[in-house]
Amino acid sequence: MLGCSKNLVDSEFLIKQFKAAGFKVEHDSPSPKGQIVVINICGFIGDAKEVSIDTILKFADVRGKKRGN
Repeated sequence: MLGCSKNLVDSEFLIKQFKAAGFKVEHDSPSPKGQIVVINICGFIGDAKEVSIDTILKFADVRGKKRGN
């Protein structure tokens, strides 16, 4: 989880909604294998923005490699 405690509350709410809709959910998995990634970020603190961008780019790179791009 990235960001403040509000992000945690929001993430827990999203997890409950995904599970209720029948999705299998992995929270903070070290090696995610799913087709959907939700990155709940903080955009108020400079360091948090940098970590958020790095995380988004990491997942985008993995997605590109899986697609053969």
